[in-house]
Amino acid sequence: MKRYFHFLKLLFLILLLIPLTVSLSAQEEAAENGSRKNGALKVYLDCYNCDMNYTREQIPYVNYVREGKDAEVYVLVSSQNAGNGGNQYTYTFLGQGKYSGMNDTLVYTSSPNEASSIIRNERTDLLKMGLVRYVAKTPMRDMIQITHDMDVDTEEVEDKWNNWIFELRTSPRLNYEQSYNNINIYNSLNVSRVTPEMKLEIEIDQSRSKQSYKDDDGNVTTFIQDQKAIENLLVKSLGDHFSAGLKTDILSSTNTNYNLGFKVMPALEYDLYPYSEATHRQLRFLYSVGYLNCNYIDSTIYNKIRESLFEQELRIGYEVQDVWGSVNISLTASNFFHDWSKNKVELDGFVNLTIVRGLSISVNGGVAYINNQLNLRKAGLSEAERLLRLKEQATNFNLMGSVSISYTFGSIYNNVVNPRFGYRGGIGGF
Repeated sequence: MKRYFHFLKLLFLILLLIPLTVSLSAQEEAAENGSRKNGALKVYLDCYNCDMNYTREQIPYVNYVREGKDAEVYVLVSSQNAGNGGNQYTYTFLGQGKYSGMNDTLVYTSSPNEASSIIRNERTDLLKMGLVRYVAKTPMRDMIQITHDMDVDTEEVEDKWNNWIFELRTSPRLNYEQSYNNINIYNSLNVSRVTPEMKLEIEIDQSRSKQSYKDDDGNVTTFIQDQKAIENLLVKSLGDHFSAGLKTDILSSTNTNYNLGFKVMPALEYDLYPYSEATHRQLRFLYSVGYLNCNYIDSTIYNKIRESLFEQELRIGYEVQDVWGSVNISLTASNFFHDWSKNKVELDGFVNLTIVRGLSISVNGGVAYINNQLNLRKAGLSEAERLLRLKEQATNFNLMGSVSISYTFGSIYNNVVNPRFGYRGGIGGF
């Protein structure tokens, strides 16, 4: 009996020690993992349209930092429209600190028919591949496994569509209230064929807006805006820096007083940098000159119901995206040959700069000097047409802009994913 009692005491002690041993083992494992994570690669992902929660979940073996200056690898993500109707994403990996000089660039082109979840997976896989060479030099390298697909097809892909892309779109909208309703319908057809040597784009748009107001006496007033447009662009490559093109437009619009307007503009473009660097930097000079034939809905302020005009335009565009921020600025000047005082000069731009650690500034704006509104109606506008902007009004300038200053401080790491209660948005209300 005494032996049995001692056996029970021993068994009880063992049962008490098991959780303690497991706990200590778990703590040691957590400490070991924590020690390894302290030595994990520090990554800054400069990407405005990446799903960061998904990225953190799929790539947990790096430390994501909030500031580019704290990173050992700065990943710059840029995108541009691809010829297949999708997007081309360029991931530039820039080594910093002890990885200085270890740079790389990977590219992924999405298909217009791919679901957003597929595109997200492909982009995340591309990021994984780009980070492997850096992670291999950290304590987290044993978390990486490299596999491959044995069933890779080596045959050349045959394109039965020969690079032709077609897109149909319709967007009806309805807003209905007791004293007001608005019906807006937008339809479009886009046809394109893009190769390294040639680019052809055709866009056909139609929009119609009908607004109805009911006053206290039950009287209904209706306003209609109607617009149809066909835009065509043909571009031929002339090497790494030059391109030649032809742009033609057909327009009918109640807002701008065009019963039927036709424009044809041959153009020549020069890019100071090679087109292959377009996702990182561009400095383009585009000159076009052409013919404009106008048939107006109402007589213009110059007593014209139809006229033929010759016009020229010069556009200078500068775009750059780097670790310090991004700049996108364009300057456009145009005039009619029959009267050079009938001209327009417009400056548009967006600048996003990192000033110092945690401090960034964004400026978005545009200014235009307008003196080329030959299409304005001679007859005055009603109060409703002015307030609702149903018809174009005379102006000699346009100014718009916004400034955003942001300062962030605190922990440099941002590895945690917590989707509870959704995500913080903009200004809310009751």
